[in-house]
Amino acid sequence: MSTRLISGSAVALVTPFRLDGSPDTDALKRLVRFHIEAGTDIIIPCGTTGESPTLSEKEQTLVITTVKEEAGDRIMVAAGAGTNATDHAVRLAKNAEQAGASAILSVSPYYNKTSQEGIYQHYRCIAEAVSVPVIIYNVPGRTACNVAASTILRLARDFGNIAAVKEASDNIAQITELLEERPEHFSVLTGEDMLILPFMAMGGDGVISVAANQVPTAVKQLVEAARAGRLEEARAINSRYHRLFRLNFVESNPVPVKYALALMGMIEEVYRLPLVPLADGNKLLLKEELQSLGLL
Repeated sequence: MSTRLISGSAVALVTPFRLDGSPDTDALKRLVRFHIEAGTDIIIPCGTTGESPTLSEKEQTLVITTVKEEAGDRIMVAAGAGTNATDHAVRLAKNAEQAGASAILSVSPYYNKTSQEGIYQHYRCIAEAVSVPVIIYNVPGRTACNVAASTILRLARDFGNIAAVKEASDNIAQITELLEERPEHFSVLTGEDMLILPFMAMGGDGVISVAANQVPTAVKQLVEAARAGRLEEARAINSRYHRLFRLNFVESNPVPVKYALALMGMIEEVYRLPLVPLADGNKLLLKEELQSLGLL
């Protein structure tokens, strides 16, 4: 019997800011309630969709604490706690655990372009520093360095609290190797909304989703239908929302999804530099799609 803890539909939560640029804790609480009502399985603040590179350690703690206090035990709270300096990543992971996170999501080291052994040692330090489950975040399109399947599997076998990977690549061969060779406790989740359907059909455990910020119920239904083998139902959901999935990345994430949430009246449209608002043409495309889906 599987002992996997991390599964289902997880939202890579945006960080709402007030007009003065400070974290908007009232909006955060509304977003948490929105996801609880929608049935989202896991809420993940302070990931890269939450503009984590621009958050101070104090702000990271504030955001996680706010989310956890609002969530209580009604929804699992995992938290982004990654960066490319290992000592700093360890400190962020400890902060997240102390702030109440039940798991942490840690992006692989970026820019440094370390070796696979360096990646292994980076995650070893994090795993040994915390008691909560650790989710490896592999996003080579952003980090310029793929975490090889062999490295992920080695970490999963060596550390009981390395519990999952968010595999945000379209490397089907790597995904297949992870799914076929992983230990029993280890979950494999996609980080790509456009790949939910094929990924779940291959035996994946779920998604850490950007689109779940806007349409959490639909994302959960897509995950569950595909996991249960109800492929006709899953295809219909995927077809309805695939354009939204794509438009969420028409410019750098999370700019499109934050614009959408602002249109939906859920947050202020505030970004932290170097992120800037969407180009007018892309605003129009996204607004039209939201209208067509009945979200406005």
